[in-house]
Amino acid sequence: MLRARPIHYTSRPEDWAAILHALGLVKTVDDGEWLEFDAGSGRLALGHVEHGHPLDGSTLFSVEVGDVDEFVRRTEEAGTQAEIHETPDATTARISADDGFEFFAFPATRAADGTWATSPEADPALAVVATWVSPLVELSAGVLRGIGARPRTSDDESATFTTKNGGILQIIHGADGTSGVLAFEYDGELEPLLARLTEAATEARISEGILYVANPDAAGGAAPASIVVERAPA
Repeated sequence: MLRARPIHYTSRPEDWAAILHALGLVKTVDDGEWLEFDAGSGRLALGHVEHGHPLDGSTLFSVEVGDVDEFVRRTEEAGTQAEIHETPDATTARISADDGFEFFAFPATRAADGTWATSPEADPALAVVATWVSPLVELSAGVLRGIGARPRTSDDESATFTTKNGGILQIIHGADGTSGVLAFEYDGELEPLLARLTEAATEARISEGILYVANPDAAGGAAPASIVVERAPA
């Protein structure tokens, strides 16, 4: 089991929740400071931080898996460095890459029917995209293959992967190994999404085939001006 589940930290969780609902995500966990949302493909965690916190407006690249111990065993067998990492809340796996980047695999929770499916109420056309910025795209792509992600597209500057249980993992070229911004893909026309966002009083526009949604975190200068939703490739 492997699913994209980035973590976005924000001092404006209510604004984000409204946007995510309009995009077609469904809230499945509400622990006050910690929220989780299901998309049709992939999942997103939303962590509340105070305005001015170093993490405000940032997204951490991460995944979730069914069995952390088995995930570590298979990942190491595939030649990717992984180890068990204990936190106060759960046993996780830490994955390390040659560019110095580290990310975590968190234990997933089964759906009510016992499967790894996301909420049936989520828009099935919407996918969460977790982004890793790396100076070593090809080597970093090998790490994602090692954790079980499925190659989809690649070139000298980027690579994208699908995951067995939903969501997109993306690597783009950059100077340092770090997490990139949160993004989404939509397998359909973008105009219905724009209409839902407009109805929710969220500023959004379509330009050159890409939907740009006003980013609540940009108001404090902590994030890009827009959240990007791209059409899924044919």
